[in-house]
Amino acid sequence: MNGWQTLLKKEVLRFWKVSFQTIAAPVLTAVLYLLVFGHVLEGRVMVYDRIPYTAFLIPGLVMMSMLQNAFANSSSSLVQSKIMGNMIFVLLTPLSHWAWFSAYVGAAILRGLLVGAGVFIVTLFFAIPDFAAPLWILVFGFLGCALMGTLGLIAGLWAEKFDQMAAFQNFLIMPLTFLSGVFYSVHSLPGFWQTVSHVNPFFYMIDGFRYGFFGQSDTSPWLSLGIVGIAWLAVSALAVNLLRTGYKIRN
Repeated sequence: MNGWQTLLKKEVLRFWKVSFQTIAAPVLTAVLYLLVFGHVLEGRVMVYDRIPYTAFLIPGLVMMSMLQNAFANSSSSLVQSKIMGNMIFVLLTPLSHWAWFSAYVGAAILRGLLVGAGVFIVTLFFAIPDFAAPLWILVFGFLGCALMGTLGLIAGLWAEKFDQMAAFQNFLIMPLTFLSGVFYSVHSLPGFWQTVSHVNPFFYMIDGFRYGFFGQSDTSPWLSLGIVGIAWLAVSALAVNLLRTGYKIRN
């Protein structure tokens, strides 16, 4: 087993050993969102003039859960290692910055996909969405988790304590997630807020993912793919450079 594979295994076991907290709890949270919003708006709102609200909501909740948990996995791992002092054991290994990147982001992607699969399976008891373009579902699911896992890696390198990590999540990740069209189509918003939503990269991840289910979205899936892909390449370049220079872990 190569060095990066060993680190990847360590990161996977880290969240899997507490899977009730890292997998089951996010699934329960998403189901509660579905119960509340679905109960209030089902039968009152039809999206794209043909899709029941509960079916429309499911892909958004799946993607939201994937994004939040992919981010939380890589960020919390690094901050926890800093605080507990066991980061030194990884630093003593001859692992390259690419190995660090592959292991932390890979584990984040896996956790995000597992949570997403769990949310989707449970929500099938409430409504069954279409599968108009399954390949788009897989592409945006992977890219979304990869982007958020990489962003979590950057946040984990920057943060020195859990308070800073919480601020990053509460004032950046959570607002961007809720303003991305998880619970509504952005076409229902006033013009100003539509413009704001189209500046939000989270919107393109969720909109492209939803296109895979219904074959209809607020913007072109190819545009969403381009924006999400470029965003991931940009944050990946930053993350790899921070790891290469040892930002806040070697100095």
